[in-house]
Amino acid sequence: MLNLSQNGCSVWVASSTEGILTPTAVALGKFDGVHIGHKRVIQPILPLAQDQERREDGDNLAEKSSRQTANLTPLESQKERIHSTVVTFDPHPQEFFTGQPRALLTPLDEKVEQLRSLGVEQLVLLPFDKDLSALSPQDFVAKILVQQLQCQQISVGEDFCFGKKRMGTAQDLQTLAAKFNIPVTIVPIQTDIHDLSTNNSDINTTLTEDNRISTSLIRQSLETGDIEKANRLLGRPYTLTGVVIPGQKLGRTIGFPTANLQLPKDKFLPRQGVYAVQVLIHSQNPDASPTQNLGVMNIGNRPTVNGTNSSVEVHLFDWSDDLYSQKLVVQLVKFLRPEQKFPSLEALKTQIQLDCTIAREILASH
Repeated sequence: MLNLSQNGCSVWVASSTEGILTPTAVALGKFDGVHIGHKRVIQPILPLAQDQERREDGDNLAEKSSRQTANLTPLESQKERIHSTVVTFDPHPQEFFTGQPRALLTPLDEKVEQLRSLGVEQLVLLPFDKDLSALSPQDFVAKILVQQLQCQQISVGEDFCFGKKRMGTAQDLQTLAAKFNIPVTIVPIQTDIHDLSTNNSDINTTLTEDNRISTSLIRQSLETGDIEKANRLLGRPYTLTGVVIPGQKLGRTIGFPTANLQLPKDKFLPRQGVYAVQVLIHSQNPDASPTQNLGVMNIGNRPTVNGTNSSVEVHLFDWSDDLYSQKLVVQLVKFLRPEQKFPSLEALKTQIQLDCTIAREILASH
């Protein structure tokens, strides 16, 4: 179990249900991206939402709870508190069934940071293996949710499926959990209202894969370079977070030094090419606030210099300090152009100058 803490807040991260904080209010799902739709599923289990729900249950119940709490020791009181818990799967089910590694919008560290910012107390990573995948919906509820997690409340999206061969639906979960007096909130699928309002042909249509907010739609948007749409669906900028490592230092030779980023191996990369970006620079002093800067980023193989390995390089405007070993959080703002091979380093330099000029204009109005 890990306790990942920042700014005095922390998220307990458990790789199994052993030793977790119980009882729990659980949001169930894969939650890759922690996008707008995911946040709606998580919201009902957050402490403020739970408090509101308890207040709505009536004054008598509140008085009874108050009397009970008053008779508890501090440790017992802590145990009785319901802990907001996101329950997901590791590895991603698709990775388990296909045997192929799956790149993620939010690798673990990023997911934890997003959940922390929402106020989630605990992340439980259920080991997705042969045994778990073979559980019937009934056994999943009884063994995992009731016995191990001691669930008091559950929230899922309306398209949630669980149990062997994904046989269980959100409605099935509601029925099964009711036998244990556990309320289940089913959150409607969220739609991209912007797409519906700007595409007249879609205004009166039913929900389709083209306008439902989903991880797959965000991935598709990133693959095509539609950063504005991806950011809108996420409810925040898509970010690449990595540590600066030594590169080939070719950028310096043409007047555009770059920071070479080492990213998590399972991080999903958007379309290769050049981007206008905002950058947060985290110094190695944990008490220092990150420095904000603007720049351009290139994702690709650097064909002009016969590069063979894909790299992620960031050029910061008006920056000359050493960045090695520092963590950069690169927020993507706009895709500028695909990667291309230039006839000479001089031609590449001219294009980078133009990229920087365009990026400065975009970022100034962002």
